[in-house]
Amino acid sequence: MDSKLLRPKTAIWTEVLLHNMYTPENVAGPGEDLDPTEITLPGCECSTSFCERDACTCLQRYNGAYDENMCLVDFKVETGYSRPVFECNIMCKCSEACKNRLVQRGLIFKLQVFKTLKKGWGLRTLQSIGRGRFVCEYGGEVISFPEASRRIQSQNSDDMNYIIAVREHLSSGEVLQTFVDPTHIGNVGRFLNHSCDPNLYMVPVRVNSLVPRLALFAARDIAAEEELSYDYSGRFNNLPQEGTTKEESCGDTSALKSCYCGAQSCTGFLPFDSSLYNLQDKWNII
Repeated sequence: MDSKLLRPKTAIWTEVLLHNMYTPENVAGPGEDLDPTEITLPGCECSTSFCERDACTCLQRYNGAYDENMCLVDFKVETGYSRPVFECNIMCKCSEACKNRLVQRGLIFKLQVFKTLKKGWGLRTLQSIGRGRFVCEYGGEVISFPEASRRIQSQNSDDMNYIIAVREHLSSGEVLQTFVDPTHIGNVGRFLNHSCDPNLYMVPVRVNSLVPRLALFAARDIAAEEELSYDYSGRFNNLPQEGTTKEESCGDTSALKSCYCGAQSCTGFLPFDSSLYNLQDKWNII
């Protein structure tokens, strides 16, 4: 069989994952000072099952990210910029049923790993998904910038690259960087293919730790049997001035891999992050 069904809270791995370890969320990898499993965020004192905005310190501090239908609120419509997403965590006194607990619950929809015609393995949904709903997480080893660069530069032209660099631009001008590699330790998110016109977009969500969980939400209504995808460059659903996780190469395209997303807006090549290459002088990488 080419694929197996992924049911909520349960992952049934195909033969393609025999040499990989499954993790539902991020784990600490080489070189990273912050442990994603360490509890570093404070909790609320809510005594009710469901937190209320006027009483919950989590919702007051972070404005609340989900509406009554458990859909992600698009703050850009109102403000023109993104807001941080913080869920209630293990230190909070509210119940597990609190509506400010979403990504931490894991898979909700039935997903399926399948073999595509040109893109290798892919991921599709077996159920319809409404716009704004949480779909899955891109989980793996959280590694340092130098380690990400080392791993990238050790790859050959035929290797698949799963390392993602997420850069959050703060109003203070500071840039928070997170590097996640699910190549050997990861979850179903590693099977998501790139699209120049994707149906998912990635949002950093913090639960117990300052290290974000890379959550993917539906950018539009998604039909059953439709392949799931996101923009590897980070440009989709981001303002131009916010920066991106990938860079398009100008000039020589010999090092780029072809894109087969089939979108009308397809650039012809997969996004490429040049910042992870040729950094020996800057980081003293040997």
